[in-house]
Amino acid sequence: MAAFFAENGSLSVNDGPPAVGRAAIADEAQAFMTTFPDMVVTMDKVTRDSDGTKFNWTLIGTNTGPGGTGKRVRISGYELWQIDDDGLIGESKGHFDSAEYERQLRG
Repeated sequence: MAAFFAENGSLSVNDGPPAVGRAAIADEAQAFMTTFPDMVVTMDKVTRDSDGTKFNWTLIGTNTGPGGTGKRVRISGYELWQIDDDGLIGESKGHFDSAEYERQLRG
């Protein structure tokens, strides 16, 4: 996944601090894959407008990673991408309903 980002690209989620560079972005993705070993992310749609390219997604998985709750979650969100001149993601700002996510984790 990190290979789709520019060498110094960034990824932030819900206005959190950005992960900068492919290694940091890969670490962020790995954290989700560890938390949800059966995770499936589906592409709902991709649109482009003056704000950038918006990738709408749905994540489904069971929280069985270390310290997991064993609860299954289904959340939707989007990434707002700025694509650089090489066709790579220079910046990604992710958004999802964190309150709903927490509610599903607790059951």
